Amino acid sequence: MRNHEPRASSSCAACKFLKRRCTPNCIFAPYFRSDEPKKFAKVHKVFGASNVSKILIEVPEEQREDTVNSLAYEAEARLRDPVYGCIGAIALLQRKMVELQVDLAIARARLARYAANSPPLLNDHGSMIPTFAEFPACGGLVDSFSQNSSDTMNDFSQFPYIF
Repeated sequence: MRNHEPRASSSCAACKFLKRRCTPNCIFAPYFRSDEPKKFAKVHKVFGASNVSKILIEVPEEQREDTVNSLAYEAEARLRDPVYGCIGAIALLQRKMVELQVDLAIARARLARYAANSPPLLNDHGSMIPTFAEFPACGGLVDSFSQNSSDTMNDFSQFPYIF
């Protein structure tokens, strides 16, 4: 949490923006410093000064800085994407995660298929190199991807995402 030391005569960003005198017990002063005028302007544009003031009064003092940071983040996201706000960014990241999980599953399936179908390899000394399935940590992986059932290969219903 920021220091609540007495400030010099400069007003906080909120009071400057609202063109009012900043009092020593200003609710905005610890969280909207005078050198961050755009932060308050964005929060004010989305939520309004009165609503932000009410929120800060209701929140315990030790959580106010996190609250202001959350409001600032949501305001920035809402100004960039007025319809979805930060939910749009979350949905985009979740879709990307699902795509990557699908790519990983496909790569694992191909690796397992290759390991199951390849002939034993010999090293420079003529002895066999262990196959993928012979490694204890990977044995179950070959079994789980060697079924080649189209039902299980394309069933991604267990992955949560928003569309």
